[in-house]
Amino acid sequence: MSTEQRKLKKPIWRDLILYCDEFFTIINKPAGISTLDDRVNDVDILKLAREQNPEATPGHRLDKETSGVLVIANHAEAYKYFATKLEKREVKKIYHAVVDGVHSFHDFEADEPLNSSGSKTKVERDGKGSLTLIQTLEAFKKHTLLKCYPFSGRMHQIRAHLAHHGAPIVSDGLYGGQVTYLSMLKRNFNLKKFEEENPMIRRMALHAASITFIHPETEVTMTVEAPYPKDFDVLVKQLRKFK
Repeated sequence: MSTEQRKLKKPIWRDLILYCDEFFTIINKPAGISTLDDRVNDVDILKLAREQNPEATPGHRLDKETSGVLVIANHAEAYKYFATKLEKREVKKIYHAVVDGVHSFHDFEADEPLNSSGSKTKVERDGKGSLTLIQTLEAFKKHTLLKCYPFSGRMHQIRAHLAHHGAPIVSDGLYGGQVTYLSMLKRNFNLKKFEEENPMIRRMALHAASITFIHPETEVTMTVEAPYPKDFDVLVKQLRKFK
């Protein structure tokens, strides 16, 4: 059953908040919830935020299946400030991804040009200039935990660059990522009769781990980190058992 077909449980807003002041509310977005208007479900981050503050507007987007740190501007002035910082590439967003295969990326620069067509982004010679910095955090038996810094901001940039370099994100079917099962890793794995095995994670294994930018009032560089949600945390801990 797809995420779109499952009835979403409305999260409690205060439980999502990582940081809040006059200018910004920064949350740990759950996977399965769209940032902006969702035509399928009644729950999305924009609606939730405006239930608390009618002026609230997300400063950027995360894909529906991506969890992690998301900045909400509390008023128009804050939104304009953050948008300008994004345009000048003065916002640093770090993502963690679990990918298929064992990879040793050391300050690797994925700089292939990208073009978006419909719902997918492709590496193309005449595409827009793009840069993703990739670092291996931890290697497992058949998978790798990566840290990714998208210097540019193309749609699906991390997903497209990783797939191009043979490291598609786990469960990202659009870019060739495979669904991962415990039976693929554990010897003598036994499944009860008539029982169907569940995947180790039901969604794309991509998490926005942190965001860094200069605060408009204090002019201090601030970093806000988002802890792994339960499904991503369990995946990483399970994979650690099979190195």
